[in-house]
Amino acid sequence: MELRHLRYFVVVAEELHFGRAATRLSIVQPSLSQQIRQLEDELGFPLLHRTKRSVELTDAGRVFLTGAQEVLASVRDAKHAAQRAYRGEEGRLVVGYISSSAFDLLPIMLSAYRERFPHVEVALREMTTQEQIRALEEQHIQIGLLRLPINAPWLDVEVMRREAIVCVLPEGHPLAHQERIALPQLASEPFVLQSRQLGGGYHIQLMKLCINAGFTPNVIQEVTETYAIVSLVAAGIGISLVPLSTRNIRSQGVVYRELDGVTALTEIALARQRNARSAIIDNFLTTARETTTGTA
Repeated sequence: MELRHLRYFVVVAEELHFGRAATRLSIVQPSLSQQIRQLEDELGFPLLHRTKRSVELTDAGRVFLTGAQEVLASVRDAKHAAQRAYRGEEGRLVVGYISSSAFDLLPIMLSAYRERFPHVEVALREMTTQEQIRALEEQHIQIGLLRLPINAPWLDVEVMRREAIVCVLPEGHPLAHQERIALPQLASEPFVLQSRQLGGGYHIQLMKLCINAGFTPNVIQEVTETYAIVSLVAAGIGISLVPLSTRNIRSQGVVYRELDGVTALTEIALARQRNARSAIIDNFLTTARETTTGTA
């Protein structure tokens, strides 16, 4: 039984006239009559009473009409759903993100994306950069919002924001009165930094920054998340070097100061598997490009 047989029968049942039905279907009437006969032969019972003046549904035809309409409606629904999925308008997207992106960058992207694609379910996973790289490799997430640099040549990476690295200090710190701080002034300070295992390339970048300024930072505490760094600095445990967007963390007791004599930038990027082919992913990337400036 073919779908066209069902479609032909439904139109005949709606018109109860082979000529009008043939016109609607854009086929000749003899061909339509033949198709209905084939359907009845396959079913083993008549669907229509035919006379020279009228066409009527049999009892079996009325029952079959209901089922045929439901089948055709289901096929139409499936087609439309598949078309939406093909266009990336329906489905599920799993996004990994670093905690610092949740202050402003991630909400900007998500707000625009959900407005444009309300039928896509977005699942969020807070992860460090290193965790995201593993999750992308194992396909636990489809997109990662992470901090560069990374060493993962099998990923496509697109920078979404470049921002300055600044110093965060307790507000009562002797250096807090300065508008800008030279890195060598921090040589004897205790540092609170993200774990070297979880911070990846960004941790290495900070270490090189200090080494180039003539000292190796005295790291007395390693943590996982950016907000933990700010909390510990506020408690007087030490100082730190953080992305400029960290200022969006609502925390009393700390001040942020630009670095003097050095231009230090960090980058947040969107990453995806290089061989990933998905309209949902493409739509998210397009929306992200259009709603972020790339700088902070």
